[in-house]
Amino acid sequence: MQRFTISLDEPLAEAFDQLIAAQGYSNRSEAVRDLIRQQIGHQTLAAQTSPWCVASLSYVYDHHDHTVSQRVMDLQHQQHDVVVSSLHTHLNHDHCLETVVLRGPTAVVQRLSAQLMALRGVRHGQLNLVPLRQADVVHSHAPHAHAHTHPAQAAPQHSHFKPLT
Repeated sequence: MQRFTISLDEPLAEAFDQLIAAQGYSNRSEAVRDLIRQQIGHQTLAAQTSPWCVASLSYVYDHHDHTVSQRVMDLQHQQHDVVVSSLHTHLNHDHCLETVVLRGPTAVVQRLSAQLMALRGVRHGQLNLVPLRQADVVHSHAPHAHAHTHPAQAAPQHSHFKPLT
């Protein structure tokens, strides 16, 4: 068995001790092992269920820490093809809640979510992932009347995705 040490600030350690007592764990190690197993299980299930997904990722950070704000923004811009939108909510004078909607290959969405939640200064990260299946039909739509396309240009083909049932 391997051992590792983690450091927790006092309020987080106290909250964790209350959580493990309420759930009946006899020690911190077993609680941490279960949390790790749970996260590995979620990732395995999502990756095996569907290669595509849509997800909402929410996290809290201190907006006075401009380095974390910049790192969050940089990661989102690096994956602009996966980031559909973001909602920034001011919780108080110091903290912001950000919710990001992501869509794309499941592995890419999970990787980006993990990177965002692992950033120093980001707290309370939570990913809600909805596996998708690709529809059997690939099609295109006629250009809209207001579209700025040349008449000879064909509309691009695309697929639709539906939540797994």
